[in-house]
Amino acid sequence: MKSDYLFTSESVSEGHPDKVCDRISDAIVDAYLGADPLSRVAVETLTTTNRIVIAGEVRGPSTIDQAAIEKIARGAVKDIGYEQDGFHWKDADVSCHVHNQSTDIAQGVDSAQDKDEGAGDQGIMFGYACQETEVLMPAPIHYSHRILENLAAARHRGDAIGLGPDSKSQITLQYRDGKPVGATSIVVSTQHAEELSQDDVRELVRPYVVASIPDGWMCSDREFYVNPTGRFVIGGPDGDAGLTGRKIIVDTYGGAAPHGGGAFSGKDPTKVDRSAAYVSRYLAKNIVAAGFSEKCTIQLAYAIGVAKPLSIYVDTHGTGTVSEKALEGALGKVIDLSPRGIREHLELSRPIYERTAAYGHFGRTPDVDGGFTWEKTDLVKALKSELS
Repeated sequence: MKSDYLFTSESVSEGHPDKVCDRISDAIVDAYLGADPLSRVAVETLTTTNRIVIAGEVRGPSTIDQAAIEKIARGAVKDIGYEQDGFHWKDADVSCHVHNQSTDIAQGVDSAQDKDEGAGDQGIMFGYACQETEVLMPAPIHYSHRILENLAAARHRGDAIGLGPDSKSQITLQYRDGKPVGATSIVVSTQHAEELSQDDVRELVRPYVVASIPDGWMCSDREFYVNPTGRFVIGGPDGDAGLTGRKIIVDTYGGAAPHGGGAFSGKDPTKVDRSAAYVSRYLAKNIVAAGFSEKCTIQLAYAIGVAKPLSIYVDTHGTGTVSEKALEGALGKVIDLSPRGIREHLELSRPIYERTAAYGHFGRTPDVDGGFTWEKTDLVKALKSELS
């Protein structure tokens, strides 16, 4: 393995056009699960200049009609902070094209007398964990998220007057002996008011960047890029169309680990694109937390309508203290990896998804109401017992 190298990851804010779409789609998922935990939802959103288009398939309470979905979409946009001429929560045209779930898909997923609940689709899902940060996430994506979270919090508090909702960050870290030691470059592009110059924005952003990374990690001033084009007044869906599920690397590990290709947002937990990716992270994190490796990649594979995973793969990247074969054998014993087993173990059939739509689905703090259960390390004891 390389020991001395540069690695870069990016993040995008809650106001990025694609993240606006993820937020709306997940808010709709939450509405359905809040009304009926067994709802089925697969919803996509598109945004552009003062227009929001929602499409997808659902099976759930009829009380969540087109008017309710439109209200949910406007509420999400308002909370993000869009009140601009080109994209306004109140003025945008909202069109809804949501219909009933296909019966052909439903019959494969539904449990019956002679079959367990099957996976909502075929696919491969990956999970990853490493010791680079306290939350066992790769450092570049972790600090990219923190920069934008801190900027967004300041904007919502009114401490960063002149900054808009749309922003992006990117950080390049220097690794020595396989460990991150500092940033060699940092890029922040943020929407701003007309009257602010590039230098104004740079000095407004700088303290939040410095506060978001470890002491001594700040790059040189010549490698600190803020709004490199010089101007970013037109932003959000007015500047670029957005789509649900288009930031899957931002949502996961910033390119430091493989990705199966399936997006998360807009999907209920019977869709293994979401639930199996969550449990893969959960397993990888618990393996690292238990001290069985310094880093760990896990892959799970499923077939539509089939309950059991088709394969379980573990890679500890040469850092394992037990064999990967032993780990693969243990995982299916400490947790039921069927779609139903994952959903019940992680308590996923709850309205906990809107909060996942920005700043990553992983590396977050578990919430008291059940959000981010896949970030817990409560499987450590069972793993140690199984592998003792």
